[in-house]
Amino acid sequence: MKIGKTLVSADEIEAKLTEMGAAITRDYEGKDLLLVGILKGAFVVMADLARHITIPVEFDFMAVSSYGSATKSSGVVRILKDLDQEIENRHVLIVEDIVDTGLTLHYLLKNLSVRRPASLSLAALLIKDGVERPPLEIKYEGFHIPPEFVIGYGLDYEGKYRNLPYVAVVDSVD
Repeated sequence: MKIGKTLVSADEIEAKLTEMGAAITRDYEGKDLLLVGILKGAFVVMADLARHITIPVEFDFMAVSSYGSATKSSGVVRILKDLDQEIENRHVLIVEDIVDTGLTLHYLLKNLSVRRPASLSLAALLIKDGVERPPLEIKYEGFHIPPEFVIGYGLDYEGKYRNLPYVAVVDSVD
């Protein structure tokens, strides 16, 4: 695998997470906020974003599997790890590393909304442009990127490269 050009630098990510954290702090002041990360990729974004939120928050995680080919989700989602906490009457903010087809997120939002949270919103560091997806309201947006395969900052290729402090395009796969 060959790493191509950097799409989003570590400094740009840090500045954007600072901005997103300030907005989340302002919007949820005095509210019971639960951050929900979608494993595995979102753990890096969620950890760094949480450091920029200055109100008390709790963390929880979900793990999901989308059936289909390696490059395209079928939209059929299986929950591998559900939330450990009840979310009824809580303010829930789903934190994602990237929004691609949006099929998994669309399913999760429907699944979580029936649990009657006080509010249910979405924060995403990366949004792929030029991809057909169901309508999603992303309340806290990071960067819009082209529809290319990317790695770094939680995003992987065969389980590796999540630890890169930036987001880069994959040039080629050996």
